[in-house]
Amino acid sequence: MIGPGRRGFGVHVRILAELARQGANIEVVAVSDVYEVHRERAKHYLATHAGVDPAAYRDYREMLAKERLDVACIATPDHWHARQVLDCLAAGADVYCEKPMTHTNDEAVAVVKAWKESGRVVQVGVQATSSPIWNMARELIDGGKLGKVVQWQTEYFRNSAMGMTRHNPITAEMTPQSIDWPLWLGVDDGLAPLVPFDREVYAQWRCYWPYSCGMFGDLFVHRVTAMLKATGLRYPGRVVGGGGIFLEYDDREVPDVASIVADFHEGVQGVVSSTMVSNEVTLPHVIRGHFGSIAFDDSGYGNGPEAAFEFIPERPQVTGDRKSRREQFTASTAHGLDFERAHFVNFFDAVRAGKPALVNNDPELAAAAVVLVNLAVRSYREGKVFHLDHEGRVSDGNASWADAWERMSKERSKPRHVPGWKAGDAGSLLQPPEYQKLAGPWEDGTRKP
Repeated sequence: MIGPGRRGFGVHVRILAELARQGANIEVVAVSDVYEVHRERAKHYLATHAGVDPAAYRDYREMLAKERLDVACIATPDHWHARQVLDCLAAGADVYCEKPMTHTNDEAVAVVKAWKESGRVVQVGVQATSSPIWNMARELIDGGKLGKVVQWQTEYFRNSAMGMTRHNPITAEMTPQSIDWPLWLGVDDGLAPLVPFDREVYAQWRCYWPYSCGMFGDLFVHRVTAMLKATGLRYPGRVVGGGGIFLEYDDREVPDVASIVADFHEGVQGVVSSTMVSNEVTLPHVIRGHFGSIAFDDSGYGNGPEAAFEFIPERPQVTGDRKSRREQFTASTAHGLDFERAHFVNFFDAVRAGKPALVNNDPELAAAAVVLVNLAVRSYREGKVFHLDHEGRVSDGNASWADAWERMSKERSKPRHVPGWKAGDAGSLLQPPEYQKLAGPWEDGTRKP
């Protein structure tokens, strides 16, 4: 276990101990953390609740060198994720890593490459992807029930009197003597520059760019990953991000209000819009199509086990189908587990089977979400629009995006579809009125045929 801190202890250590108590073939043999308080807390808990005496390490690389590990679980600050995943894969371990999978897009590409070459199992911790509803939605979409898919929309709103991320407590035990500060920063690894020790930065690192992407990497990744899983989309073609620090002037660097617009080559737009300072009126989680839409229940992003969505048809004057009605779809995780436990069980099932494809959130899906949100961060910070080609190469925005769609319109092209679409022209072609036959340019006083 690498990083048994707030989430690493509260979710990973507790669930691993619980699974072991229930008879799962799991033994936590070692824990690693730069903070001695976290190391000792994890050791004590595992001894008490799982009957094991794990070795404790300050540097995870010493642990990888000395222990014969089958699996490594990672719950460290974001800027360490890629380095640790790569090191664990190189040590021959299967990996469960909390989201976001990486802190930068280049790291995402490197992790996907190393994962494919390793043949190991890697699960990324967007726990809601272990709900069956995303695959259920995907089947409806691919079968043409929504018609041509044109947009998805999602959000993650929060509000607190103390400010976003300030709920992570600062304690007197956090000192340069108890925390290896240069190692936490990753100075020798080129992950962050050396700065003076600061309890606030250590405990509330999500407020600062060198270690986090704020709400983009912490919360938007959850929502985006699920929408990509449901639609089958991966890398976008055009991304812009906006927002700002509009209320929380408390030394933070990341926005408290932010939005993303991501357009895909398949002719679908993704929209994420949220605030961390207002919560009572939110936006629906929706995938919109020409013949109908899917509206997800908020529980789909919660902790389950049950989640639901509703199919809402467009009016029959559009669809030509007067029998189509609203339909409710509900699904539960296997064995009725909450999403966090289901995600671990899914991971260990894949590990025991030796089948990387069995996980519910593999590095390719995780990388697509990271690339989308990170480009939105760059857009916000640099004031740019970014384009990606079909190979994922990034460039600054220009007129080519709009030009391409206008050219398709002039050529009377058929719409593009999400990957996996198998419904032909269902819900994808308009029926022009009779008077459109009168349209068209005139030459020499007569209309061209």
